[in-house]
Amino acid sequence: MTAVTIAAPSPLPSAVVDSHGPVKLTVLPRRQACLWMAGPVAYEPVWLLQRRMVEERLAGRGADALLLLEHDPTYTLGRRTKAEHVGGDETALRQAGAAVYRIERGGSVTYHAPGQIVGYPILRVTDYCAGPKAYMHKLETVLIRTLALWGIEAGRRPGYPGVWVGENLAKIAAMGTHLRRGISMHGFALNVTVDLAPFARILPCGMDDCRVTSMAQVLGREPEVELVRTQLAEAFAQEFALNWMEPRHRPIDRFLHEGDTAWPT
Repeated sequence: MTAVTIAAPSPLPSAVVDSHGPVKLTVLPRRQACLWMAGPVAYEPVWLLQRRMVEERLAGRGADALLLLEHDPTYTLGRRTKAEHVGGDETALRQAGAAVYRIERGGSVTYHAPGQIVGYPILRVTDYCAGPKAYMHKLETVLIRTLALWGIEAGRRPGYPGVWVGENLAKIAAMGTHLRRGISMHGFALNVTVDLAPFARILPCGMDDCRVTSMAQVLGREPEVELVRTQLAEAFAQEFALNWMEPRHRPIDRFLHEGDTAWPT
């Protein structure tokens, strides 16, 4: 897993002038944060890494962080998952060749695989917004802005977290988070070029009528996953008023097997 630096957008001016004279704008100071980006990796090591990073932040160590990566084929079952959401039990999902994990995030079942960009912010939510609902709204804004760069008009569906497209409301990005004493983990998953067939084995997000789509399906062509990942990082930095720190090259195995949990402060 590699940390990279991406230039954040320039801050807004402290004042603008309209027909009624100067208008004061409040500009939040930009925080330093660490960005980690990686290609497909197994789910469990990153799940464990998130937990360790949360512990570090709770102890006042390290910096806020965003992990942007892809996973090997995996079904994750959130706290609201019912048996009928996974076809009765999890056996068939494993027999299909995917890993299966019951995890602490909100929501029901979803699927991860290469071609889907997963984002895991590790930060104290109230440093950036009023609380969990406002936080989810900000994550949705990041996704909507990124999709707009590709000419994809996306929006929200009242009562259902995530990002939706089209007249028939197909879900292009799923969301589910967990807060531990105010520090976030888990996050969002944007379908870029991922194979959508494995979603047919589940009721995505526990919804009978949940259609799932991808950027590739909407566009009729496959966008470059790395470019979309970079755009997501830029949109996240803008929405959360962050500056990404200098690059660091630190394999994920070093975090997990050598007990090295340090990252830039």
